[in-house]
Amino acid sequence: MREDYSVALVELVELDRADGWPLWRAARLAALADAPDAFPRASAEWASGGETRWRERLLDTAALKVVAVRDGAPVGLVRGVVGEGCAWLHSLWVSAQVRGQGLGGQLVAAVEVWAAWQGATCIRLEVVPGNAPAIALYRRHGYVGTGIPGELLPDGDRELVMEKSLRAAGPA
Repeated sequence: MREDYSVALVELVELDRADGWPLWRAARLAALADAPDAFPRASAEWASGGETRWRERLLDTAALKVVAVRDGAPVGLVRGVVGEGCAWLHSLWVSAQVRGQGLGGQLVAAVEVWAAWQGATCIRLEVVPGNAPAIALYRRHGYVGTGIPGELLPDGDRELVMEKSLRAAGPA
């Protein structure tokens, strides 16, 4: 069986200025089109956002915004935010064309490293309960369910809140 090393050709681009909005928008819209069930609230909220709204998202200097790019096109994204000592991993998406090649793990790790540098002691995320591949990815990286009720979904269910301690990852 031949291994596919195409994920090695993916560049992780950290967006820290508003002029990166076209790349962020392209990645976010690709994520919403590819996996609308994974982002049930965001699909309606961001589909019609104008340039100003996209630029404003990137002006948040307290957040990490990363887009994975291959051959000039976005194939993944993730955002991290720190609040009250704990970081939140948001909007993780990996394109179907590169799923299963390790990019999801790279994006999770990027947020974890950033969060540790920000002084966060834990990292949390919310995931749609039916998104088994995402839940498996998070579990492989040490995330566990918290029992905390997540955001209410359009179908009346709640998102699953998962968490990972970052204390063990810090310097001894």
